[in-house]
Amino acid sequence: MKDTTQEHDPQAPDPASSHKRCEPLPWEVPKPLEDDPHALARVEEIMQSTGYRQADHDVDFLNSEETRGVRLQIDYLKAETLLKRHGVEHTIAVFGGTRITEPLAAQRQVDTLRSHLRDSPNDKDLQQRLAVAKRILEKSRYYEVAREFGRLVGEFGKGPHDTRVTLITGGGPGMMEAANRGAFDVGAKSIGLNITLPREQYPNPYITPDLCFRFHYFAIRKLHFLKRAKALVAFPGGYGTLDELFETLTLIQTRTMPPLPVVLVGQQFWQQAMDVDFLVAEGVIDPEDKALFWYAETAEEIWASIQDWHCACGTPLLNSASKAGE
Repeated sequence: MKDTTQEHDPQAPDPASSHKRCEPLPWEVPKPLEDDPHALARVEEIMQSTGYRQADHDVDFLNSEETRGVRLQIDYLKAETLLKRHGVEHTIAVFGGTRITEPLAAQRQVDTLRSHLRDSPNDKDLQQRLAVAKRILEKSRYYEVAREFGRLVGEFGKGPHDTRVTLITGGGPGMMEAANRGAFDVGAKSIGLNITLPREQYPNPYITPDLCFRFHYFAIRKLHFLKRAKALVAFPGGYGTLDELFETLTLIQTRTMPPLPVVLVGQQFWQQAMDVDFLVAEGVIDPEDKALFWYAETAEEIWASIQDWHCACGTPLLNSASKAGE
């Protein structure tokens, strides 16, 4: 029996454009003026209203009291996403005073004040400022210690491009700049955690650009300081340094976080800044709490003591950082 079915060669139409149409859809044009001469003005008023703004483009809404929870999530998530993307598994946190400059800058300030004081030898304010500048100059040696420590951390592992153990600082000048600069010296990546402040601030120039974050909330910034931390190194500093130090010690003391090495650089400074023996004698901390930190003076001492601590705990830095990468 002969098949009489007509042969049919199907022709697929050209693919539709992702953006263009021959005829606009009804909602793509406003109501015609001939139907309502006031319609266009009303539509423009609607589209300019705050309620019509797309939520994620509405800065006023995003900064409102009601969206605080969302802002906290975003503040956390952006840094978390980028740190993972860059392969950062563990960090070595460095804190210290922003006012402690590199030796040349500290000497320059002393020389400038001495010059002013020669012109006004009885100026009490200048005398006080010179005395402080001299003390900053004396502490400026720690800038080089922090810079050398940054180099040691940057060279750890498989070389400068190995980000499994990465230096992290508050991203500011002074001691933090020095540590980031040391990592920069050897071509290694390093992290800086800035914070939005009432007055404009600048990150130090040695942080890896994609790893310099600016947070809205101090709490989220602090979380990222310690979330991956395998050590905390505190150089001489003021309120900010003390804040981070005492918060870390409290978290370790209460075992809210696992113990980690806490190294205070500059024993003479720290023993005057916080009298731990007095706290023990007063009964407000226990003698065992004195063992939550120790002192060091050189970059080599800091780095060796951190690695020795982890080896004693059975968690050597390289092995713990290598699980995912090797």
